[in-house]
Amino acid sequence: MTESRSGPRSDAEITGFWSALGLPGLIDVHTHFMPPRLMGAVWEYFDQAGPLIGTEWPIRYRHPEDERVAFLRDHGVRAFTSLLYPHRPGMAGSLNEWAAGFAARVPECVQTGTFYPEPGALGYVRRAIDSGTRVFKVHLQVGGFDPRAPELDDVWGALADAGVVALVHAGSGPVANGFTGPGPFGDVLARHPRLTAIVAHMGAPECDGFFALADRYDGVHLDTTMVFTDFGLSEFPAALMPRLRELGHAGRVLFGTDFPNIPYEYAHQLEGLARLDLGDDWLRAVCWDGPAKLFGVPAPAQ
Repeated sequence: MTESRSGPRSDAEITGFWSALGLPGLIDVHTHFMPPRLMGAVWEYFDQAGPLIGTEWPIRYRHPEDERVAFLRDHGVRAFTSLLYPHRPGMAGSLNEWAAGFAARVPECVQTGTFYPEPGALGYVRRAIDSGTRVFKVHLQVGGFDPRAPELDDVWGALADAGVVALVHAGSGPVANGFTGPGPFGDVLARHPRLTAIVAHMGAPECDGFFALADRYDGVHLDTTMVFTDFGLSEFPAALMPRLRELGHAGRVLFGTDFPNIPYEYAHQLEGLARLDLGDDWLRAVCWDGPAKLFGVPAPAQ
Protein backbone atom coordinates (compact mmCIF):
# COMPACT_ATOMS: atom_id res chain seq x y z
CA MET A 1 0.00 0.00 0.00
CA THR A 2 1.19 3.54 -0.72
CA GLU A 3 0.33 6.61 1.26
CA SER A 4 -2.23 8.91 -0.27
CA ARG A 5 -1.33 12.59 -0.09
CA SER A 6 -3.03 15.66 -1.49
CA GLY A 7 -0.81 18.04 -3.34
CA PRO A 8 -0.78 21.81 -2.89
CA ARG A 9 -3.68 23.51 -4.61
CA SER A 10 -2.05 26.94 -4.53
CA ASP A 11 1.39 28.40 -4.07
CA ALA A 12 0.49 29.28 -0.48
CA GLU A 13 0.42 25.53 0.29
CA ILE A 14 3.84 24.63 -1.17
CA THR A 15 5.81 24.95 2.08
CA GLY A 16 3.27 22.87 3.97
CA PHE A 17 3.50 20.17 1.31
CA TRP A 18 7.24 19.59 1.51
CA SER A 19 7.30 20.10 5.27
CA ALA A 20 4.72 17.33 5.72
CA LEU A 21 7.00 15.04 3.71
CA GLY A 22 9.82 15.74 6.18
CA LEU A 23 11.91 17.39 3.47
CA PRO A 24 14.22 20.39 3.95
CA GLY A 25 12.68 21.95 0.84
CA LEU A 26 12.57 21.28 -2.89
CA ILE A 27 15.12 21.02 -5.69
CA ASP A 28 13.88 22.11 -9.10
CA VAL A 29 16.13 20.88 -11.92
CA HIS A 30 14.31 22.77 -14.69
CA THR A 31 14.06 26.54 -14.18
CA HIS A 32 15.02 29.31 -16.58
CA PHE A 33 17.08 32.39 -15.85
CA MET A 34 18.58 34.29 -18.79
CA PRO A 35 19.98 37.72 -19.62
CA PRO A 36 17.06 40.18 -19.50
CA ARG A 37 16.99 40.86 -23.25
CA LEU A 38 16.96 37.17 -24.10
CA MET A 39 14.31 36.39 -21.49
CA GLY A 40 12.19 39.20 -22.87
CA ALA A 41 12.53 37.80 -26.38
CA VAL A 42 11.51 34.34 -25.15
CA TRP A 43 8.44 35.76 -23.44
CA GLU A 44 7.50 37.68 -26.59
CA TYR A 45 7.76 34.45 -28.59
CA PHE A 46 5.43 32.73 -26.12
CA ASP A 47 3.03 35.69 -26.34
CA GLN A 48 2.84 35.21 -30.09
CA ALA A 49 2.41 31.42 -29.80
CA GLY A 50 5.27 31.11 -32.27
CA PRO A 51 5.81 28.06 -34.50
CA LEU A 52 7.85 26.24 -31.85
CA ILE A 53 5.08 26.76 -29.28
CA GLY A 54 2.01 26.02 -31.35
CA THR A 55 -0.57 26.92 -28.68
CA GLU A 56 -1.63 29.77 -26.41
CA TRP A 57 0.86 29.82 -23.54
CA PRO A 58 0.56 32.73 -21.08
CA ILE A 59 3.59 33.27 -18.83
CA ARG A 60 2.47 33.08 -15.19
CA TYR A 61 5.58 34.49 -13.50
CA ARG A 62 6.56 37.40 -15.73
CA HIS A 63 8.48 39.24 -13.02
CA PRO A 64 11.88 40.89 -12.72
CA GLU A 65 14.76 38.54 -12.00
CA ASP A 66 15.08 39.41 -8.32
CA GLU A 67 11.38 38.74 -7.74
CA ARG A 68 11.62 35.36 -9.46
CA VAL A 69 14.59 34.37 -7.31
CA ALA A 70 12.71 35.56 -4.21
CA PHE A 71 9.68 33.48 -5.17
CA LEU A 72 11.73 30.28 -5.29
CA ARG A 73 13.50 31.10 -2.02
CA ASP A 74 10.28 32.03 -0.25
CA HIS A 75 8.69 28.70 -1.22
CA GLY A 76 11.62 26.57 -0.11
CA VAL A 77 13.26 25.77 -3.44
CA ARG A 78 16.78 25.25 -2.09
CA ALA A 79 18.49 24.62 -5.43
CA PHE A 80 17.55 25.33 -9.02
CA THR A 81 19.09 25.79 -12.47
CA SER A 82 19.43 28.74 -14.84
CA LEU A 83 18.65 26.92 -18.07
CA LEU A 84 19.45 28.97 -21.13
CA TYR A 85 20.16 28.04 -24.73
CA PRO A 86 21.30 29.51 -28.05
CA HIS A 87 19.27 29.47 -31.25
CA ARG A 88 22.21 30.35 -33.53
CA PRO A 89 26.01 30.19 -33.59
CA GLY A 90 28.06 32.66 -31.58
CA MET A 91 25.74 32.91 -28.57
CA ALA A 92 26.72 30.07 -26.25
CA GLY A 93 30.04 31.38 -24.97
CA SER A 94 28.58 34.68 -23.74
CA LEU A 95 25.54 32.91 -22.29
CA ASN A 96 27.88 30.70 -20.26
CA GLU A 97 29.66 33.79 -18.92
CA TRP A 98 26.35 35.34 -17.91
CA ALA A 99 25.23 32.10 -16.24
CA ALA A 100 28.47 31.88 -14.25
CA GLY A 101 27.86 35.40 -12.97
CA PHE A 102 24.27 34.58 -12.08
CA ALA A 103 25.35 31.50 -10.09
CA ALA A 104 28.00 33.59 -8.31
CA ARG A 105 25.38 36.04 -7.04
CA VAL A 106 22.60 33.46 -6.45
CA PRO A 107 24.09 30.68 -4.30
CA GLU A 108 21.08 28.40 -4.72
CA CYS A 109 21.71 28.19 -8.47
CA VAL A 110 23.37 25.08 -9.86
CA GLN A 111 25.76 26.69 -12.34
CA THR A 112 24.42 26.11 -15.82
CA GLY A 113 25.86 26.32 -19.32
CA THR A 114 24.95 25.52 -22.89
CA PHE A 115 26.51 24.87 -26.31
CA TYR A 116 25.83 24.84 -30.04
CA PRO A 117 27.38 22.82 -32.90
CA GLU A 118 30.02 25.30 -34.03
CA PRO A 119 33.79 25.65 -34.21
CA GLY A 120 35.21 26.31 -30.76
CA ALA A 121 32.38 24.60 -28.88
CA LEU A 122 34.73 22.21 -27.09
CA GLY A 123 36.90 25.10 -25.90
CA TYR A 124 34.13 27.14 -24.30
CA VAL A 125 32.52 24.02 -22.84
CA ARG A 126 35.80 23.05 -21.18
CA ARG A 127 36.21 26.58 -19.81
CA ALA A 128 32.67 26.45 -18.43
CA ILE A 129 33.33 23.09 -16.76
CA ASP A 130 36.56 24.44 -15.26
CA SER A 131 34.64 27.45 -13.90
CA GLY A 132 32.18 25.21 -12.05
CA THR A 133 29.36 24.51 -14.50
CA ARG A 134 27.53 21.36 -13.43
CA VAL A 135 24.72 21.11 -15.99
CA PHE A 136 24.45 22.08 -19.67
CA LYS A 137 21.08 22.77 -21.28
CA VAL A 138 20.75 21.41 -24.82
CA HIS A 139 17.56 22.40 -26.66
CA LEU A 140 17.30 20.39 -29.85
CA GLN A 141 13.87 21.78 -30.64
CA VAL A 142 14.70 25.49 -30.36
CA GLY A 143 18.28 25.10 -31.57
CA GLY A 144 17.13 23.00 -34.50
CA PHE A 145 20.38 21.05 -34.64
CA ASP A 146 21.44 17.43 -34.81
CA PRO A 147 22.99 16.24 -31.53
CA ARG A 148 25.15 13.90 -33.62
CA ALA A 149 26.85 16.85 -35.36
CA PRO A 150 30.61 16.26 -35.67
CA GLU A 151 31.37 19.49 -33.79
CA LEU A 152 29.64 18.02 -30.72
CA ASP A 153 31.19 14.57 -30.50
CA ASP A 154 34.11 15.73 -28.36
CA VAL A 155 31.75 17.95 -26.35
CA TRP A 156 29.59 14.98 -25.35
CA GLY A 157 32.78 13.10 -24.53
CA ALA A 158 34.06 15.94 -22.34
CA LEU A 159 30.79 16.00 -20.38
CA ALA A 160 30.87 12.23 -19.94
CA ASP A 161 34.49 12.31 -18.77
CA ALA A 162 33.82 15.12 -16.30
CA GLY A 163 30.59 13.62 -14.95
CA VAL A 164 28.78 16.86 -15.85
CA VAL A 165 25.06 16.64 -16.59
CA ALA A 166 23.44 17.36 -19.97
CA LEU A 167 19.79 18.40 -19.61
CA VAL A 168 18.41 17.75 -23.07
CA HIS A 169 15.10 18.77 -24.59
CA ALA A 170 14.99 15.94 -27.09
CA GLY A 171 11.29 15.08 -27.12
CA SER A 172 9.06 16.38 -29.89
CA GLY A 173 6.71 18.34 -27.65
CA PRO A 174 5.29 20.83 -28.21
CA VAL A 175 6.40 20.82 -31.88
CA ALA A 176 8.68 18.27 -33.56
CA ASN A 177 11.61 18.82 -35.84
CA GLY A 178 13.94 16.42 -37.65
CA PHE A 179 16.25 16.04 -34.66
CA THR A 180 13.77 15.41 -31.85
CA GLY A 181 12.58 12.02 -30.67
CA PRO A 182 14.62 9.26 -29.02
CA GLY A 183 16.55 8.27 -32.16
CA PRO A 184 19.08 11.11 -32.55
CA PHE A 185 19.90 11.47 -28.86
CA GLY A 186 19.87 7.69 -28.52
CA ASP A 187 22.69 7.63 -31.06
CA VAL A 188 24.65 10.07 -28.89
CA LEU A 189 24.19 7.80 -25.88
CA ALA A 190 25.29 4.77 -27.87
CA ARG A 191 28.54 6.57 -28.67
CA HIS A 192 28.93 8.03 -25.14
CA PRO A 193 27.24 5.50 -22.81
CA ARG A 194 28.77 7.03 -19.66
CA LEU A 195 27.06 10.37 -20.30
CA THR A 196 24.92 11.63 -17.43
CA ALA A 197 21.74 13.13 -18.89
CA ILE A 198 18.37 14.48 -17.85
CA VAL A 199 15.66 14.14 -20.49
CA ALA A 200 13.44 17.20 -20.19
CA HIS A 201 9.67 16.67 -19.99
CA MET A 202 10.28 12.89 -19.81
CA GLY A 203 10.74 13.10 -23.57
CA ALA A 204 7.06 13.83 -24.18
CA PRO A 205 5.32 12.84 -26.32
CA GLU A 206 7.78 9.97 -27.00
CA CYS A 207 7.96 8.91 -23.35
CA ASP A 208 8.13 5.21 -24.28
CA GLY A 209 11.28 5.67 -26.31
CA PHE A 210 13.04 7.77 -23.70
CA PHE A 211 12.12 5.41 -20.87
CA ALA A 212 13.70 2.68 -23.00
CA LEU A 213 16.89 4.75 -23.11
CA ALA A 214 16.75 5.06 -19.31
CA ASP A 215 16.48 1.28 -19.10
CA ARG A 216 19.51 0.91 -21.36
CA TYR A 217 21.78 3.61 -19.86
CA ASP A 218 22.21 4.05 -16.12
CA GLY A 219 23.12 7.72 -16.50
CA VAL A 220 19.80 8.73 -18.07
CA HIS A 221 17.35 10.58 -15.80
CA LEU A 222 13.95 12.07 -16.62
CA ASP A 223 12.48 15.30 -15.32
CA THR A 224 8.81 15.81 -14.55
CA THR A 225 8.53 19.24 -16.17
CA MET A 226 4.94 19.89 -17.27
CA VAL A 227 4.14 16.17 -17.24
CA PHE A 228 1.15 15.17 -15.06
CA THR A 229 -0.28 18.70 -15.24
CA ASP A 230 -3.55 19.78 -16.80
CA PHE A 231 -1.44 21.56 -19.43
CA GLY A 232 0.61 18.46 -20.22
CA LEU A 233 2.57 18.14 -23.44
CA SER A 234 0.90 14.77 -23.93
CA GLU A 235 -0.86 12.10 -21.92
CA PHE A 236 1.59 9.94 -19.98
CA PRO A 237 1.31 6.26 -21.02
CA ALA A 238 -0.34 4.21 -18.30
CA ALA A 239 1.86 1.24 -19.21
CA LEU A 240 4.92 3.17 -18.01
CA MET A 241 3.62 3.74 -14.47
CA PRO A 242 5.52 0.76 -12.98
CA ARG A 243 8.77 2.03 -14.50
CA LEU A 244 7.98 5.57 -13.31
CA ARG A 245 7.67 4.20 -9.79
CA GLU A 246 10.90 2.19 -10.02
CA LEU A 247 12.98 4.93 -11.61
CA GLY A 248 11.68 7.44 -9.10
CA HIS A 249 12.73 5.32 -6.15
CA ALA A 250 16.10 4.86 -7.86
CA GLY A 251 16.65 8.63 -7.93
CA ARG A 252 16.29 8.94 -11.69
CA VAL A 253 13.00 10.85 -11.88
CA LEU A 254 13.62 14.47 -10.94
CA PHE A 255 11.28 17.33 -10.08
CA GLY A 256 11.21 20.11 -12.68
CA THR A 257 8.76 22.87 -13.53
CA ASP A 258 9.84 25.21 -16.40
CA PHE A 259 9.48 28.18 -14.01
CA PRO A 260 8.85 31.00 -14.81
CA ASN A 261 7.56 30.04 -18.27
CA ILE A 262 4.47 28.17 -17.12
CA PRO A 263 0.79 28.99 -17.64
CA TYR A 264 -0.35 27.86 -14.16
CA GLU A 265 0.71 28.17 -10.53
CA TYR A 266 4.01 26.58 -9.53
CA ALA A 267 2.11 24.43 -7.03
CA HIS A 268 0.21 22.67 -9.81
CA GLN A 269 3.25 20.60 -10.82
CA LEU A 270 3.51 19.28 -7.25
CA GLU A 271 -0.22 18.66 -7.15
CA GLY A 272 0.11 16.59 -10.32
CA LEU A 273 2.86 14.46 -8.81
CA ALA A 274 0.94 13.88 -5.60
CA ARG A 275 -2.19 12.74 -7.38
CA LEU A 276 -0.23 9.92 -9.01
CA ASP A 277 -0.54 8.29 -5.57
CA LEU A 278 2.90 6.68 -5.72
CA GLY A 279 3.59 7.29 -2.06
CA ASP A 280 5.55 9.64 0.15
CA ASP A 281 8.87 7.85 -0.35
CA TRP A 282 8.52 8.34 -4.10
CA LEU A 283 7.71 12.03 -3.69
CA ARG A 284 10.71 12.49 -1.40
CA ALA A 285 12.99 10.78 -3.92
CA VAL A 286 11.70 12.92 -6.81
CA CYS A 287 11.50 16.27 -5.05
CA TRP A 288 14.73 16.08 -3.07
CA ASP A 289 16.76 12.87 -2.73
CA GLY A 290 17.35 12.17 -6.43
CA PRO A 291 18.30 15.71 -7.52
CA ALA A 292 20.31 16.28 -4.32
CA LYS A 293 22.43 13.23 -5.07
CA LEU A 294 22.87 14.12 -8.73
CA PHE A 295 23.93 17.72 -8.08
CA GLY A 296 25.59 17.22 -4.70
CA VAL A 297 23.20 19.53 -2.85
CA PRO A 298 23.53 19.30 0.95
CA ALA A 299 20.56 19.70 3.23
CA PRO A 300 20.38 23.30 4.51
CA ALA A 301 21.77 23.98 7.97
CA GLN A 302 19.17 24.02 10.68
